Amino acid sequence: MAELPVPDLPPARCSGRFTISTLLGMEEGGRGPYTPTEGSSCDSVQPTHLSSSTLCTRTFGYNTVDVVPAYEHYANSKGVDDARKGRPSLADLHSILKVTGLCRTHSICGIHWPCCCSLRCVCDGSLCLLPLGVVTGAVPTAHPQEGPGRRQNPAVSRCVLKQSVASRDSCLKSTLTCLALVPQPDPGRLRTSVSDLQQSNGLPEAGPEAGLEEAEGEPGRDSVPEPVRFGWVKGVMIRCMLNIWGVILYLRLPWITAQAGIALTWVIILMSVTVTTITGLSISAISTNGKVKSGGTYFLISRSLGPELGGSIGLIFAFANAVAVAMHTVGFAETVRDLLQEHNSLIVDPTNDIRIIGVITVTVLLGISLAGMEWEAKAQILFFLVILVSFVNYLVGTVIPATAEKQAKGFFSYRADIFAQNFVPNWRGPEGSFFGLFSIFFPSATGILAGANISGDLKDPAVAIPKGTLMAIFWTTMSYLVLSATIGACVVRDASGSLNDSVAVGSPGCEGLACSFGWNFTACTQQQSCRYGLSNYYQSMSMVSGFGPLITAGIFGATLSSALACLVSAPKVFQCLCKDQLYPLIGFFGKGYGRNSEPIRGYMLTYAIAIGFILIAELNAIAPIISNFFLCSYALINFSCFHASITNSPGWRPSFRYYSKWAALFGAAVSVVIMFLLTWWAALIAFSIVVFLLGYVLYKKPDVNWGSSMQASSYNMALSYSVGLSEVDEHIKNYRPQCLVLTGPPNFRPALVDFVGTFTKNLSLMLCGNVLIGPRKQKMTETQLMADGHTKWLMKRKIKAFYTDVVAEDLRSGVQMLIQAAGLGKMRPNILVLGYKRNWQTASPQSLEDYVGILQYGHAGSSASWGHWHLVVAPQSLRAAAMCAASSWTVPSPINCLLLPPSSDAFDFKYGVCLMRMKEGLNVSRVLQAHVNPTFEAAEHPKNGTGSRAAPGTVEPTTSASEQQASTIFQSEQGKKTIDIYWLFDDGGLTLLIPYLLGRKKRWGKCKIRVFVGGQINRMDEERKAIVSLLSKFRLGFHEVHILPDINQKPRPEHIKRFDDLIAPFRLNDGFKDEATVNEMRQGCPWKISDEEVDKNRAKSLRQVRLNEILLDYSRDAALIAITPPIGRKGRCPSSLYMAWLETLSQDLRPPIILTRGNQENVLTFYCQ
Repeated sequence: MAELPVPDLPPARCSGRFTISTLLGMEEGGRGPYTPTEGSSCDSVQPTHLSSSTLCTRTFGYNTVDVVPAYEHYANSKGVDDARKGRPSLADLHSILKVTGLCRTHSICGIHWPCCCSLRCVCDGSLCLLPLGVVTGAVPTAHPQEGPGRRQNPAVSRCVLKQSVASRDSCLKSTLTCLALVPQPDPGRLRTSVSDLQQSNGLPEAGPEAGLEEAEGEPGRDSVPEPVRFGWVKGVMIRCMLNIWGVILYLRLPWITAQAGIALTWVIILMSVTVTTITGLSISAISTNGKVKSGGTYFLISRSLGPELGGSIGLIFAFANAVAVAMHTVGFAETVRDLLQEHNSLIVDPTNDIRIIGVITVTVLLGISLAGMEWEAKAQILFFLVILVSFVNYLVGTVIPATAEKQAKGFFSYRADIFAQNFVPNWRGPEGSFFGLFSIFFPSATGILAGANISGDLKDPAVAIPKGTLMAIFWTTMSYLVLSATIGACVVRDASGSLNDSVAVGSPGCEGLACSFGWNFTACTQQQSCRYGLSNYYQSMSMVSGFGPLITAGIFGATLSSALACLVSAPKVFQCLCKDQLYPLIGFFGKGYGRNSEPIRGYMLTYAIAIGFILIAELNAIAPIISNFFLCSYALINFSCFHASITNSPGWRPSFRYYSKWAALFGAAVSVVIMFLLTWWAALIAFSIVVFLLGYVLYKKPDVNWGSSMQASSYNMALSYSVGLSEVDEHIKNYRPQCLVLTGPPNFRPALVDFVGTFTKNLSLMLCGNVLIGPRKQKMTETQLMADGHTKWLMKRKIKAFYTDVVAEDLRSGVQMLIQAAGLGKMRPNILVLGYKRNWQTASPQSLEDYVGILQYGHAGSSASWGHWHLVVAPQSLRAAAMCAASSWTVPSPINCLLLPPSSDAFDFKYGVCLMRMKEGLNVSRVLQAHVNPTFEAAEHPKNGTGSRAAPGTVEPTTSASEQQASTIFQSEQGKKTIDIYWLFDDGGLTLLIPYLLGRKKRWGKCKIRVFVGGQINRMDEERKAIVSLLSKFRLGFHEVHILPDINQKPRPEHIKRFDDLIAPFRLNDGFKDEATVNEMRQGCPWKISDEEVDKNRAKSLRQVRLNEILLDYSRDAALIAITPPIGRKGRCPSSLYMAWLETLSQDLRPPIILTRGNQENVLTFYCQ
C-alpha cells in the first residue's frame, strides 16, 4: 500500500493521554488548553487543577493521569470481575509505553503519523494501539493502485476523536475523522472502511445496530435520526397526572364524599397521598443514584434489590399495567354505555356493549402507540388539555346559580348547611365503611410510576423523574381535595330529580335539608329510591358543571389517557425484563424496532391481555387485582430505598436528598398492610406469585451483576459476624475442620476437591490454594484470568469453597504464604489437605525437598528459618556435587549445601495434615489437556523462558473451568461398603472426626465405619472394651472395633526386598567411606539416605511394610481408608526415606486412602463444658 509523505516536523512532545475535551479544544483553537509549551518533554506537562504531572512522572516514570478526566472511563465501567473495563490499568499503561516508546511516528494503513502518544481501547482484554493522529472510521490512506504520482502535498492533519459505544455487549469502538487543512486525495478512493480498520486492530465488526456516528458532511451517508426524548413536564408530570386522574375522579369521588363525608374523604385522600408521596421520594432517591436506563420500575427495583426481587416484581408490574389498560378502557366503555342508555340507543345489551366499545377503544389506542412515542405524547397533551377544560367547566358551574332542573337533582350552589351536613359520614350499603371506600379510592392514586416507566425515553431521568413525579402528586392531590370540598358544599345526598317535588319553604311533613331550599325529597329518601344526589348519582360532576358534555369529554380524556399510559408502560417494562433474560420463553418479546427501540411484540402481548380482561366487562372485579400489584410494587420500591440506605454502601449517593430511610420503611409496611385491607385474597395471590418467581430466580441463579443492595447487605452481615466471631473464645465442642486444600487449579484435582467439599459443606471453611511458580510480573496477569474461572468451576460443581492463589518463586515459599495468610480472623484453616506426590521418584530433588518439608514434623519451637535448604556451591563441595551428579537424579545448579535444617510448615503453624492418595491418581490435567501446575507435579516438560511449566495443547483455565467437569468416586453412592479407620497414633482425634463427618452425608450414609487399633494378643478383649467405651463417650457411633495384635510382626521377605529396592537409588552407600567424605556428600545431597539413617529407621520402615500388608488383608474392598501416617523429624529423616514410607504404606490399594495426622490438639471431647 502506498504511503503518503509527511513533512518533516519537529519532535512531538507528549503530554499524557489526551481526552475528548483536549482534542476538541485543539480543533477549535489550533492549540489545546493543555498543549505543552516549547521545551516541554514527555515527562513534563503543564500542571492543571486536576492533576500534577510532576507527581505522576516521579511516581510512575511517565504521566499516567488524564489532563481532563475521561467521561467514557466511568460510563463504560463494568463489574469488578469483568474483563472489559473502560480504564487502562497501570500494567497496560506500562505495556503501551514499552511498545510505543516516547516519541515516534506510527505507520497505520500506509500513513506515517507523527503523534507520539497513543490511544488505548480495551476490547475483550486485547490492546488496540492507535496514535492520536488517527481517527477510526475514515482514515485517509493511499489507494492500492495509486503510485507516487498521485501524492498530494499535505499539511499537518488535525484529529477529532469521536468515540461511541455501539451497544451494551459490543466492544468500545473509537471513531476518528481526519480533517485536513489542505486538499487531500480523493476521499472516494482514499478511504479505509471501519470494518477494515477494526479487523486490523483486532476489533469485532460493528453490527447493524451498532449505531456508530458517521462523519458529518461525508457524502453518501445518511445521518441516523435521534430518538425522541422528553423533559420532566411532558415526559413525567403530565403523564403521571393523566394516569392519576382516572375514572375514580369523575365517577366515584362525589359518591365517596357522600358516604364518608368531607372530613373522612380528606383523610382517605391524604392517606393515599402519604403512601404515594413516600414512594415518590423513594423512587426519586433511587433514580438519582446513577444513570437510569429503560425499564422504569423494574429497572429501578432490580438494580437496587437484585434480580431475585426485581425480576418477580417486574413481571407482575408489567402484567398489572396490561390489566390496568383493561380497567381504564372498561371505565370509558361504561360511560359511553350510559350515554347510549340515556338515549335508548344500546347496541346489543349493557354488558356486551361494554365489550364491544372496549375492544374498539383499545384497538385505537394500540394504533396510537404503534405510531410512535411522539404521537403518543401528542395524544396525551390533548387529553391533558381536555381534562383541564373540564375542571374549569366544573368550577365555573359551582358558582353559577342553580336552575330548577339542577335543584331537583340536589344542586343548590354553595351553601353552608350543605357543607355542614356533608362534612360528617353517612355510611350506606355493603361498601359503606372507611376501608371499603379507601379500597375504592386508592387505585386513583396509583399512577405515580407512569413517568418512571418510560425512563428510557426521557432526556435526563435523574432530573425528570423526581421533579415530575412529585409535582404530579402535588397538583393531583390539590385537585382531589378541592373537588371533594366543593361538590360536598353544593349537592345534597338525596334528590328525586322530579320538578313536582318543589314546595314552599317550611311546609309541614317535609324532612331533610332540602326543605329549607324549597324541595321535598322525603318520600324517595324514606323509600331509598332517590335517583339523584351525591349518594345515588355517579354523574354529579356533569350535573353541576356549566356545560355537561365537557365533563363527559373529561371522563373520556381521563380514562383514555390512563389506558394509553398503561399501554405504553407495560411493554417498556416488559422489554427490559426480556433483555435481562431472567425468565425463559420471554426473550421473543424484547426486540425493539425503530429509533426508539419500540417493543412492538410487547405491545401486541399487552393488547391481547387487555382484550382478555375487557371481556370480563366488570370494573369492580378488575380493580382489586391491579391495586394489590401496584401496592406490591410500591412496597418494594420503598424497601429498596430503605435497604440501600441501611447498608451504608459507598455506592449509595443519590443526588436527591429529601428522603428518609425510616419513612421509606414506613411506606413499605403501610403498603403491605393496605394490600390486605383492600382485598386479602388478592394480596395472598400477589405474594404467592412474587414468592414463586423469586424462588425460580434463586434456583436458576442468572449470571448478572448489578451491584445491588443485597450484595452490600451480604457484605455487611459477613463483616459483622466475622468481627463478632473474633470475640468468641475457641472450644473443643465447636471445633470445625477448616481446610486449606492445595489443589492447584481445582479442576485439575476434582477428587481432592470433592472429598474435602463433601465433609465441609454447610459445616466449615474450605479454601482451595494454588501456587503459581514463576516471575511475578508474568504470573500476575495469569492469576487474574484464572481466579474467576476457577471460582465459577467450584460454583458449577456446587462446592462451597473459596479459591485463592499466590505467586512465588518456588513451591515451599508459596505454601508458606498460604498457610500464614489464608483466612480471616477465626475463619482460618486448621488442616492442610494435599494430594500424594506420585512422581516423587523422578522429580527434582528441590521439588521433593519442598513437598516433604511441608509434611515433616520439625523440632518444637524451631523457627530459625521458614525457608528451604540454602543452596550454595562451595569449592570444597565440588567432589560431593560430582558424586550426586553421577546418580540417577538431576541436581539443580547451584548445588545445595545444608546450612540449617529448615523447620516444618504445617505442624509448626499448628495445622493438621491430611494427605490423599488414589490408585488412578488425582491430577486429571492430562485428560483435560490443560495447563499442568508445576506446584504439585514434576516437570515432565522443560521449563520455558519464564520459568513456568506448560503442557502442550493447553487450554485457557477459564474455559476448562466452565466446561470441564470430571466425575469422581466422591460424587457417587457408596452403598453398603465400609470406611476403615486405622487409629494408630493418638493425635487428638482428627483421624476419627473426618470419617465421621463423611459418614453423615447421604452418599456415604450406608457405609459401616470400622476402627482398627494396635494391641497385644493377650489383652485384646480389655483393649477392645476400652476403645469401645472411649468411642461411645465421643458419641461417634462407631461400634465395630478391631484390635490388630500382629501389627508388630515382621513383614514378608519379598515385601522387605521391595522396600529396599525402592530406596536403593536414593542411598549414599557411605558405609566404606571415611567420615570427611560422608559429611561432604551429605552437605551436597541432603535428600539422600545414609547407611546410618537406614539402620536407625529400620524398625519404622518395616512397620510401614507390615501396615501395608494389613491394609491389603482387611481393607481391600473398603470404600475409603483413613490411617494415621508416620512422622519423620526433619534433620533425622531424609525426604526420600519419608516418601518411601508413604509409598510403601499406601501402595497397591484400590480404595482411596487418606493419611490424617492432627497437630496434637484435641478435636473431640466427651465433656459437656
